[in-house]
Amino acid sequence: MGRRAMSFGTGDGNMGEAGLDGRLVSAVRTGDAEAVRDLLTRGADPDAVDANGLPVLCAAVAAYDEPVAEALVEGGADPDRVLPDGTTPLGRAVDGGSPALFSAVLGKEPRLRLPEAARGGFLALARNWYERGAAEELRRRTGASGPAVTVRVQDGEYDWVDQVTLGGLVVRAGHGAILTALEWAFRVLTPVDELIARAVKQPDEEHVDWSTVCWILTERRSFETWSAVVAHRHDPDLAHRRFVVDYLRKRGLLDTSPYYEKKEGELLAAWAAEETDGEILAKVLDAFTGHDHPDQEAIGLRHAGHPDPRVRREVPYAL
Repeated sequence: MGRRAMSFGTGDGNMGEAGLDGRLVSAVRTGDAEAVRDLLTRGADPDAVDANGLPVLCAAVAAYDEPVAEALVEGGADPDRVLPDGTTPLGRAVDGGSPALFSAVLGKEPRLRLPEAARGGFLALARNWYERGAAEELRRRTGASGPAVTVRVQDGEYDWVDQVTLGGLVVRAGHGAILTALEWAFRVLTPVDELIARAVKQPDEEHVDWSTVCWILTERRSFETWSAVVAHRHDPDLAHRRFVVDYLRKRGLLDTSPYYEKKEGELLAAWAAEETDGEILAKVLDAFTGHDHPDQEAIGLRHAGHPDPRVRREVPYAL
């Protein structure tokens, strides 16, 4: 028995395959992103419809086919096209809960492209899914009373998310990441503490909520944001401290200004002297040795006899 995705996927249809548009429908259906790009280059309509009268972008959304959705949007498919049921491809992507797919469908300049009411609607939709929870929202929408089936799936190239099936519908529970991405796309500056609380709710660096919050905070390059994030190194919760290290590591790849290099080197040096948890201390030392600090060797040697082997393994990199 097949499953229906929350984004209401299109059927196979009996559309003839002659002509570029028909071949585009077929390429989308089979998930051939390379063929989709080729057909669009040759003049296929990016908003071609299938036998159900829905644009092919909806089929890619329903299938969680990020490469095909990205090819279609880059090729001119309209993510804001109003469908017969009043939704849009972008709205269906928000509903579907895959941050990778959502990012592919979001399109360019959403803050300028979308009217204020639409922006508010998308934020409310993502927040409702996130706060209610995927299983509970599916239960509300379908009236199903049985247990949800949840499996972990890869979302995008590096991250994972739970995929939830209930009442014949399937969603991915990445609405926290989608909410975070929407807020940044619309330049809603959500308080740092609220964002970090979202991230550490799933204390895994490869979960979509954690990775999206971390990425967005590295994009917010004000000193106020930096200070609010690093203040969490004093939090008694290990997940908060782990998040700060991950943030500093990722930030270092994007901003190599001498000001922040010095500030972060000093902060990590002080942190290495204070941290009591072996796992976090090892991560702090790993980040610290990526900075140029005059006391790096002395700080490394201070931990040469540490009882945690993860810490001792970092010492040679400080020498």
